[in-house]
Amino acid sequence: MLSREALTQIDREIVKYPPGRAQSAVMSALRIAQAEKGWLSGDVMRFVADYLAMPVVSVYEVATFYNMYETDPVGRFKITLCTNISCMLMGAPEIAAHLKARLDVDFGETTLDNLFTLKEGECMGACGDAPLCLVNNHRMEGGLTVEKVDALLDELKNRKGD
Repeated sequence: MLSREALTQIDREIVKYPPGRAQSAVMSALRIAQAEKGWLSGDVMRFVADYLAMPVVSVYEVATFYNMYETDPVGRFKITLCTNISCMLMGAPEIAAHLKARLDVDFGETTLDNLFTLKEGECMGACGDAPLCLVNNHRMEGGLTVEKVDALLDELKNRKGD
């Protein structure tokens, strides 16, 4: 279900915990699985549960509690725009309107070509760089302007074959 490389990464996380506590690596295992698969299907969550020797429902609880995990398919590039107070005050509403218009989607939707999913996010802890977004939960872009958003979208579109 997961590649040997992903399993090796999960194994590196498991050894950080005492013997018999592999389930403590569930968040890391889900992050690794999602990075490889794009989202966490029921089959992927069952695989992670079996691999960590824990109940499937416990894995599901973690995957559905934290907003960084996707339990439904998303586009190749998930853009999560912070809409918390600092970002709102620094222009997030204008950035949101521009993203929605440029991508022709609303929050929680994916473009017809499955390239972009637009999400609304809570505080990302970088208020000094407001407004900001995360790309695929790993890349933060701050000080967003319409021009920076256009450059980011163009860059990501050009990477779609990666």
